[in-house]
Amino acid sequence: MTNLATNLVTTATKQPDQPAIKFRGNDLSYAQLHAMAAKVAGSLRAAGVEPGDRVAIILPNVPAFPVVFFGSLLAGAIVVPMNPLLKAGEIDFFFSNSGAKVAFVWPDFVGEATEGAKRSGTRIVECGPLGPAEGALEEGEPITEPVERADDDTAIVLYTSGTTGRPKGAELTHSNIHLNAHRSAVDIQETKPDDVVMGCLPLFHVFGLVVGLNAAVIAGAALALIPRFDPAEAIKVINDEKVTIMMGVPTMYAAILNHPDSDAMDATSLRTCCSGGSAMPHEVMKAFEEKFGCVILEGYGLSETSPVASFNMPTRERKPGTIGVAIPGCEMKLVDLEGNDVPPGDGVGEIAIRGDNVMKGYWQNPEATAEAIPDGWFRTGDLATMDEEGYFTIVDRKKDMILRGGMNVYPREVEEVLYEHPDVLEAAVVAVPDDLLGEEVGAAVALRPGAEATLEDVQAFVKSKIAAYKYPRHLWAVDELPKGPTGKILRREVHQPSA
Repeated sequence: MTNLATNLVTTATKQPDQPAIKFRGNDLSYAQLHAMAAKVAGSLRAAGVEPGDRVAIILPNVPAFPVVFFGSLLAGAIVVPMNPLLKAGEIDFFFSNSGAKVAFVWPDFVGEATEGAKRSGTRIVECGPLGPAEGALEEGEPITEPVERADDDTAIVLYTSGTTGRPKGAELTHSNIHLNAHRSAVDIQETKPDDVVMGCLPLFHVFGLVVGLNAAVIAGAALALIPRFDPAEAIKVINDEKVTIMMGVPTMYAAILNHPDSDAMDATSLRTCCSGGSAMPHEVMKAFEEKFGCVILEGYGLSETSPVASFNMPTRERKPGTIGVAIPGCEMKLVDLEGNDVPPGDGVGEIAIRGDNVMKGYWQNPEATAEAIPDGWFRTGDLATMDEEGYFTIVDRKKDMILRGGMNVYPREVEEVLYEHPDVLEAAVVAVPDDLLGEEVGAAVALRPGAEATLEDVQAFVKSKIAAYKYPRHLWAVDELPKGPTGKILRREVHQPSA
């Protein structure tokens, strides 16, 4: 394996007429996708982009994204996917830090991108649904064969969400992404050329980019794109395109489940659903599977691990509530605060990962790289337990753990109980400062429309089901919880309202 774009060339050669991208009733074949990407690659070379140069992508889930993604790779460039909702100041950091030479930008975001490019000098190329606008980029001889790249050359720089300080750019190599996408397609999803994969996860995010787009291309399957997740549109796409494989975060499954149109959804085509990004509440998983007759496989990964590290594999026992076992080519273990191994069944530890899925490092940040990978094992910051069969169960983020009067309270455990209440739609548990105990347990709760329960009812429900020191003493109502680009609930943005 050299250049990641080889996968597109191989599939386009083997099955040129097979649909690669489905978008609002229109199909783009693999031959068309390859030809359009080759044209972009030639234009980039004519514009002075050389192998190893960075090319940013600021696009929603439209066919232009895979076109410019593979076009950039064909030219040997490093791709920098970016959230289209970033503002000029944030874009300035991404452009300047990565040194992006060119950025392909959706028309609605050109203003912010242009403002953000003033310091870096990044060239803004406006993109329509199928690729660069007419005349936006030089004409060049199409590059149909991928520029030679080494396995450990950087293919993409994915900026992490930056829960502390500035975002860091995880360098994922051609080999990282190829192997992870191949294992996602073959070992986990068992994807075939006649499959239709739901493309509702944003392609600028590692989950959608690798497990969605790149896995589909390796398998020769079709990817049905939704520009931005909307449960009504997702239901329509499942109905119209006969989606066989869906990937999403828990809030997406909950949104589909609770949408009025879901009663008319024809889910008979759905074979496998994969969930990641955050813990899937057991009640949501159970209700979705019972209503639609499919299986949800829960897994785990991070931007720094390309992303998949573990999964409930279809060939092994599925253990709901766990994140499964380490995938092939990846090792996982638990370590304590001193870095010592925590044996299976011996309590909570931090997940550490080693394998061919672990990033090359953080872009131009050797100090952060050394801190994250001190001994060859990447420290995830996630706390978990591991049973004797190697199945991991996430307890919580290390930084999210609540220390209440010397007792550890893991927000996820409390959230699981909150989701058991029939009137709770969404919930997030966070620490609330307390003069006596240091931290107290708080919960932001979104109740279902027409709910009869009060917050006091919900609190009493939780109190009856878990230890007294764990139930939330502070509850407050919200219309909805803050979410990241994939729909993952952002605990760090949940705060108790001031009195």
